[in-house]
Amino acid sequence: MNRKLKKTLGTLAFYVLLVIIVLYTVFPFYWAIVSSLKSGSELFKIEFWPSKPAWDNYLAVFRQQPFGRNILNSVFVASSTVILSLSLAVAAAYALGRINFTGRTPLLFTILGVSMFPQIAVLSGMFELVRALGLYNNLLALTLSYMIFTLPFTVWVLTTFMRELPKELEEAAVVDGAKPFTIVTKVFMPLMGPALATTGLLAFIAAWNEFLFALTFTLSGDMRTVPVAIALISGASSYELPWGNIMAASVIVTVPLIVLVLIFQRRIVSGLTAGAVKG
Repeated sequence: MNRKLKKTLGTLAFYVLLVIIVLYTVFPFYWAIVSSLKSGSELFKIEFWPSKPAWDNYLAVFRQQPFGRNILNSVFVASSTVILSLSLAVAAAYALGRINFTGRTPLLFTILGVSMFPQIAVLSGMFELVRALGLYNNLLALTLSYMIFTLPFTVWVLTTFMRELPKELEEAAVVDGAKPFTIVTKVFMPLMGPALATTGLLAFIAAWNEFLFALTFTLSGDMRTVPVAIALISGASSYELPWGNIMAASVIVTVPLIVLVLIFQRRIVSGLTAGAVKG
């Protein structure tokens, strides 16, 4: 009886903890949705759902600024960053994970060390590089600068995954006359689906949410990405911020990320756990 009671209490405690975690993680987004449907003094009223939802907040976001263009800018920058990062990272992971050469370990730690630098530490150098290349106020400048924090992460994760792939697959491909490019693209990449999905999605989220480089390297409104566009939303005066519009814009740009995570959740879990247990 005592054992059964302990098991019941343990199960109950687990579900209570699970409910607390879900509430803690979901409540901010829920409250952002509620706030996005309020305006004026209604924002200061505490209610589970507004009695008169202000759906005009969502329309105002697109009417008062080129927010649709800003979303497309973010999609282009994040997508191009992911494509370039994964393309370079797969090639680097093959070299670092499957080929023995002098200095491989120091090179790996150097790549990892680059990702530890704060953005503000490389901001001035990146600005000079962007200006020298003539890319100021250009979306390509953001793609180039975002590679600083996405490429080290993708290289490190994919290298770890690449090392766990069976060596017999590579040897069989070599016997059949396959070149390194064929081995990577035809043999390894189909097996690296979960790792590519995980690293690609995390890199996409990082590029989508980046603010400092986007604020520094863009000037005109039609070149801004959504984080900068949201930060620059203003009201009738500098002391009156339209919080309803700001929350509506935040909800609009958060929903695509949630949808992506839900679509690739199985691959994300597989990618994060890959290589944890050898077998």
